[in-house]
Amino acid sequence: MNQSLPTSRLLDYLRLFRIPNVFTAVADIAMGFLLVQGYPTPVSMLVCLVGCSALIYTAGMVLNDVFDIDIDLRERPERPLPAGRISLRTGRWLGFGMLLAGVLLGGLAGAFPAAEPIAAWRPGVVAVALAAAVIVYDAWLKRTPLGPLGMASCRFLNVLLGASVAAPAETSTIWTAYYDPHPLVAAAGLGIYILGVTWFARSEAQRSNRLGLALATAVMLGGIFVLGLVHTTLQRVEPARELLLSNRFGWVLLLTLLSFVILRRCVIAIVNPSAREVQLAVKNCILSVITLDAAVAFDTSNEYCAGGVLLLLVPTLILGRWVYST
Repeated sequence: MNQSLPTSRLLDYLRLFRIPNVFTAVADIAMGFLLVQGYPTPVSMLVCLVGCSALIYTAGMVLNDVFDIDIDLRERPERPLPAGRISLRTGRWLGFGMLLAGVLLGGLAGAFPAAEPIAAWRPGVVAVALAAAVIVYDAWLKRTPLGPLGMASCRFLNVLLGASVAAPAETSTIWTAYYDPHPLVAAAGLGIYILGVTWFARSEAQRSNRLGLALATAVMLGGIFVLGLVHTTLQRVEPARELLLSNRFGWVLLLTLLSFVILRRCVIAIVNPSAREVQLAVKNCILSVITLDAAVAFDTSNEYCAGGVLLLLVPTLILGRWVYST
């Protein structure tokens, strides 16, 4: 029995971290990075940005439970914090400690020499903005009607964090924050998609409203549509860059197939809006973040990099057998 205690303790921490979901944040970083660089170099910068994103995302999961401790004591007493298996004090230290470590890694990413001159301050500034957005969402925004928008802003900033290594555009202004249009379009598309997912997930613990679920699904599809504009936008910004799916039809077909996988599960939940069906749909939508990121990487980088992003599904699915995602 004593031998099982360390394993049980580790499982509690993994559940507190909602560890399967962290790979979706890593996929965002990879997509943003490959979108502006084309290849996973400089590796040192990519590693720092992946670590930064993973730490900030995990901190958000921990602080979510820290700020919700009173609610969880009533509604989810089996969770690690309300059950007392991990102390609230430890949760606070972990959450804010990982936020700080993530911001420091973001700042470090700008210190490495790059193939092209970059705004060295940008990764650190975006990391600070992302950490601030996480705190605002967890501490206050998620309890308001603006909650889905807050979650969308976190995902938007996460993609921009991955793209923060690009050299500033010659035509940049303060309004574009030294970003070319294509990473902004990609970040907006994924942000809108997560806005829909969060809206859809808000009623996962109760019998949901069909109209609300349908509208949330429409928002998700709108996000995928915006994400699809990355192909054309990149062609206009970098006409000399070769895209793997140079034929626009192939790109549209790929996104259509991915949309069908997402839509199928959402429609099942709309027809039968039970808590279980909604939760399954939400889990599928979260997993699909990785496939959408891989699709962008496939189009704008190469099949090997896209395969690397897609492989993030493996630990997500394996860990998801023991640790819930929602």
